[in-house]
Amino acid sequence: MSPSLHRHRPEEAAPAREPREPLQGRALRLTAYLGDGDQYRHRPLYTEIVHRAHRAGLAGASVFRGMEGFGAGSRIHTSRLLDLAENLPVAVVLIDTPERVRAFLPELRELVGDALVTLDEVEILQPEPEPS
Repeated sequence: MSPSLHRHRPEEAAPAREPREPLQGRALRLTAYLGDGDQYRHRPLYTEIVHRAHRAGLAGASVFRGMEGFGAGSRIHTSRLLDLAENLPVAVVLIDTPERVRAFLPELRELVGDALVTLDEVEILQPEPEPS
């Protein structure tokens, strides 16, 4: 089975920061593809990336755990078979302005090494106002 989700102790909680203006128009989405067993100094690598992105002031970060997948090594990792339910795929997704995401790249590269990282231009859609 995959490891349980990392639980934060109160002393590890990231300090709150002032909310930013909502993103509008053009933005850049960065996706880092990892394994859920990847570590950085005895903590999940995805946790380290999210916390560093928060400290860097990026607009948003999410972590998505996959149920099945394979990467460059061509070994399939799946949650369906107990003996293979290790190092399941994880995608860390960061979104912000192109300038802010690109400024974060050197720090990310230091953490992920040769992991696959993709950048996609996206358009932020603002919610439609509710009819009165």
